[in-house]
Amino acid sequence: MHLIASDVDGTLVPRLGPMSDRTVAALATARDAGVHVVLATGRPPRWMGGIVERAGLRGRAVLANGALVVDLHRLDEPDAGVVRARTIRGVDVRDMTDAVRRALPGASFAVETARGFGVEPGWPSPVEADLPRASLDDLLREAGDDVIKLLVKTAEPERPGLADAMLATVGDLVAGRAEATHSGDHLPLVELGPPGVDKAAALAEVAAELGVAAADTVAFGDMPNDVAMLRWAGAGYAMADGHPVAREAADHLAPPCAEDGVAQVLERLLEDPDGRAVA
Repeated sequence: MHLIASDVDGTLVPRLGPMSDRTVAALATARDAGVHVVLATGRPPRWMGGIVERAGLRGRAVLANGALVVDLHRLDEPDAGVVRARTIRGVDVRDMTDAVRRALPGASFAVETARGFGVEPGWPSPVEADLPRASLDDLLREAGDDVIKLLVKTAEPERPGLADAMLATVGDLVAGRAEATHSGDHLPLVELGPPGVDKAAALAEVAAELGVAAADTVAFGDMPNDVAMLRWAGAGYAMADGHPVAREAADHLAPPCAEDGVAQVLERLLEDPDGRAVA
């Protein structure tokens, strides 16, 4: 084991929650042993500061489901430390919003670039209620060809399987122009990223720069946006309380996030100098 790649929410930490002392200690022990730790998350740079500080991480991280690779040393700089960015063509974003709006008349959109984030006036958000709001035309005009993520959300009440149902509809509409996924099965939210881009593709680039092969990588995740990464890594661990498609894609199951599942697995793996132990 030379590289640990981990999702954040629902894997390293409870949804938008703090990182436990046990997890912080396990990551520190891994780094002290010379193992690279790379976060691979759907989060944008603006949501990374607290996690990075708590975990004491530096070096590269894969953000926005693979659309961004950032240097955590430079996270606070004006460019958020972006090393590489993959984007969706502006013409494709406009076509996709039109198609999704016809299929989901109540949908609202949010537009993410490496520079910032904006939402339509009707965007339903219990978090970050003070988000910049503008018409979709204005958001897309400002973003141009720099969109790293287009988010689709409805005002439906949260329920299990809701995101899966939305993904089935939206995925067909955007095929070939964007990668559709989600990171919370009960949320009425689907995320669209650049075509051909996912956590695995970006992680493979970072691993190559570090001189680490997929076979020497251990990955952790819990949701559909982690599936490609779990399959790419030499050992993929899905959280026991994760989405069924993540569990099916993984080689192994880790204990639930609420039980510090990543830390439990790392503690066992680090007992084996060759990193061959499994949970």
